Amino acid sequence: MALLPPFIRASRTAVSRRPRTVAPHPPLGLPADDEVLLDVPDDRLGPALVAAGRGAYEAAAALLAGTAERAEWEYRDRYVTRLASFARSRPEWFEDWRAAAPQDPDVLLVAAQLAVERAWGSPARAELLREVSPLITAAAQGDHRDPVPWRIALDHARGSNAGHKYFGELWEAAVRRAPHHYGCHVAAKRYLAESWHGSHRECFDFADRAAQDAPAGSLVQALPVRAAFAYLTDGCGPDVPRERLDAAADRAIGLSARFPASDPWTAEIRNLLTYVLVRLDRRADALDQLRLIGPYATSFPWGRLSDDPLGHFLVVRESVCSGGSGEPPGHPRNGHGERAYPADH
Repeated sequence: MALLPPFIRASRTAVSRRPRTVAPHPPLGLPADDEVLLDVPDDRLGPALVAAGRGAYEAAAALLAGTAERAEWEYRDRYVTRLASFARSRPEWFEDWRAAAPQDPDVLLVAAQLAVERAWGSPARAELLREVSPLITAAAQGDHRDPVPWRIALDHARGSNAGHKYFGELWEAAVRRAPHHYGCHVAAKRYLAESWHGSHRECFDFADRAAQDAPAGSLVQALPVRAAFAYLTDGCGPDVPRERLDAAADRAIGLSARFPASDPWTAEIRNLLTYVLVRLDRRADALDQLRLIGPYATSFPWGRLSDDPLGHFLVVRESVCSGGSGEPPGHPRNGHGERAYPADH
């Protein structure tokens, strides 16, 4: 289990972005542009979202109950995030579920995630997030094995400008429940990025220790490549040696190889890895990842570079296939290589 080092907070800076167009032709040997989809749910989440779109919550309730029964915390985290995002635009099904089972641990968990997301984009974010604390506490009390409420608490602490000591206490509580939970590690790395603006070596140290301690098939193996992404899109702070960036990419390539091609579960990691490989001018490796991605583009990281993440992905894909190299077009939307939302998993 990686130990979280001391935290030092610094301010964030804004960065500009440029609009981009969609690639005009499908790259050779890959799905055509019109076959590529954005943020496709897996076979378990998809039916729950379809049912929710029709106003029924039962499928979502069964889905989350099953993840708790089987202690599938990584799936549970991702499903909670997607269901909460869906409830932001289509709240009726969730309000019916909440009315029918107000103390259900799964209802409490989605409610906490939803409340954090709703507060996140407000100018009064810190104040609004402080009002959300009771919801997160209730979610954490629902199932004492579950690390997901603690991931939400870590995101909440970052957004509400919590101090280092308090954040460290949350971190210890999270990793006691699941020492290698990817979402909690991402939340901690993102807090570090804001606490140590420009000090990417410390973020790399944390990510590398976590990956070294985690099993070979754990998603935590992708944490160093997230640190590489943050560094490559930040544009500040001391240089990180090229070999460290390559090592992060190589570790993520090894993780990607453990999963089947055209796999929605690992699509986000492969999209992120593709960005880093292109920035490192490793075109052949980037093309390999594009083949493994198949038709599954993801909002992260491309939504950090453009208001049209799918179009941006296709532009980069076309550039790789046509022999382009170097920096993908566009600039990140904030100073830390992360989307301006509470969590990306």
